[in-house]
Amino acid sequence: MLCSCRSKAKLLVVTLLLLTTVTWLYLSVGDTEFGFYRTCKTGTWFVSLYRRNPLHLHLITDSVAYHILGNLFHTWMVPSLKISFYNASELKQEVSWIPNKHYSGIYGLLKLTLTKALPSNLTKVIVLDTDITFATDIAELWSIFRKFTGQQVLGLVENQSDWYLGNLWKNHKPWPALGRGFNTGVILLLLDKLRLIGWEEMWRLTAERELMSMLSTSLADQDIFNAVIKGSSSLVYQLPCFWNVQLSDHTRSEQCYSELADLKVIHWNSPHKLRVKNKHVELFRTLYLTFLEYDGSLLRRELIGCPNGEPHGGQEAALAQLDEEDPCYDFRREGLSSHRVHLSFLPHQSPPPDPYDVTLVAQLSMDRLQMLELICRHWEGPMSLALYLSDAEAQQFLRYAQASEVLQSRTNVGYHIVYKEGQLYPVNLLRNVALRNSQTPYVFLSDIDFLPMYGLYEYLRKSIEQQSIASSKTALIVPAFETLRYRLSFPKSKAELLSMLDMGALYTFRYHVWEKGHAPTNYAKWRTATTPYKVDWAPDFEPYVVVRRDCPEYDQRFLGFGWNKVSHIMELDAQEYELVVLPNAFIIHMPHAPSFDISKFRSSENYRVCVQMLKDEFHQDMSRRYGSAALKYLTAERNR
Repeated sequence: MLCSCRSKAKLLVVTLLLLTTVTWLYLSVGDTEFGFYRTCKTGTWFVSLYRRNPLHLHLITDSVAYHILGNLFHTWMVPSLKISFYNASELKQEVSWIPNKHYSGIYGLLKLTLTKALPSNLTKVIVLDTDITFATDIAELWSIFRKFTGQQVLGLVENQSDWYLGNLWKNHKPWPALGRGFNTGVILLLLDKLRLIGWEEMWRLTAERELMSMLSTSLADQDIFNAVIKGSSSLVYQLPCFWNVQLSDHTRSEQCYSELADLKVIHWNSPHKLRVKNKHVELFRTLYLTFLEYDGSLLRRELIGCPNGEPHGGQEAALAQLDEEDPCYDFRREGLSSHRVHLSFLPHQSPPPDPYDVTLVAQLSMDRLQMLELICRHWEGPMSLALYLSDAEAQQFLRYAQASEVLQSRTNVGYHIVYKEGQLYPVNLLRNVALRNSQTPYVFLSDIDFLPMYGLYEYLRKSIEQQSIASSKTALIVPAFETLRYRLSFPKSKAELLSMLDMGALYTFRYHVWEKGHAPTNYAKWRTATTPYKVDWAPDFEPYVVVRRDCPEYDQRFLGFGWNKVSHIMELDAQEYELVVLPNAFIIHMPHAPSFDISKFRSSENYRVCVQMLKDEFHQDMSRRYGSAALKYLTAERNR
């Protein structure tokens, strides 16, 4: 039963806190099976699936996680969900003095600082670890706050392992705890009362006293919470254990429920995560993995029948203005689509500062996934790749990447997932996602079905330095070739490439179907060139270029096939970029089946009409932006 606007008494703002940092993107060192993406998506899924109330998430993050999560929640547009971020680096000093052996590191201690970290007008909060799966409406857990009496300020579930009993191995000495102690993966905190009783001083004094003999924490914040409770048991309200069913190899979690329907919260409370021992673990794992593959756009459904005033309302208004009888309605509707985006889907390292470094920027869908290993063998530099995938395909990609020794060995590749929405491939949106998230001063704007020549990365870095393009608007062109053979002995030099060109094993790119796309590169001159040379823009020119990262972005109105790169090169020319061909660089296009969009372009007259419509509108916009300087583009279009 959904809440209505008239039944405001039923509306409940549920406030959560997730301790989310880069260290916790993967919850234990080397643990790639239970990554932060999975935690974030399933956590949102399970909480949002069952909820009937607004949610307010408070997230403590570092700067990298803030960038990833901020973009994620902005693009997912989950209704009635408010997000607040807090800077973890400002809180580290509060707990950095505490030695901690737990795999969470310093971030596992930040729960202790919540009375200080969160706004003073926030009176209560549910604190969740990121490896939590909800199986019920979180409002049920929130309602337990009403059961707190007397001095109770903490709601916790008893620990389900024997850790605090001290009998796991010989000479095992845990921190002091009340009986079995309590697990802090799920906590109900009455912040206002905690502040009144001087929580900050209380936990600090306790930690200082115990560290004199214990020397470090083994379970991070949990040790300190339990030591405080040991001395002040009246502070805790014991939650029924089905609110934190702790899965690990040494717990009594199965005693928490007689029927699986009794479960409220599943806590993957182990570095092993999905590989823990429990007689129902296969069912839990299946439930978890099934939700990972569900269509995340379903989270955008309005669960509460009240206007929420969220920013995507403008998109809905624009969609309402479209004419469904327009033959190009699909192009216009999908041009307004807001795609869900998850940046840095897999962990990667930022490249060290280098004034001449260059990132290969490309986009792909599931049918081009096999190109990744090949490109990794040809390009050793950083890459920023946007992948257009469904939720289920994202999980297939994850498994593929984890099973690939080549991909696992690369730490300088950023994978950014753009989730499928509609029928037309948003090629320029994908390029822009990859471009915006490159982290070097220069970018090589390529396509995923091209293999760079061996050594191209170093050659481009040297060319960038020699051409001094840092202070000029210059686009360095990398000449493109193609082969029709699925098995190719890849040329190791320009001389070898020219020989294969003469023998018919290679061709200049698209010379037989779209010669004008690359003809201005002047391949005849390139054959004998030993120094870079300038070329002029020409209609339909679409070379692959190296430019500064702050170059103009691609025009996102172009979807599917047609004019997506042409429009970008025209924009560069309009902004007076010089086009300079590199004499000793090349890339080779590898053969593959035609994409759905190119097949549609070839077979559908209406598709081609709509592409022409987009071209006309682009020309009009160019005229408005660049005035008389854009006349040459209109003239060239009319003289075709």
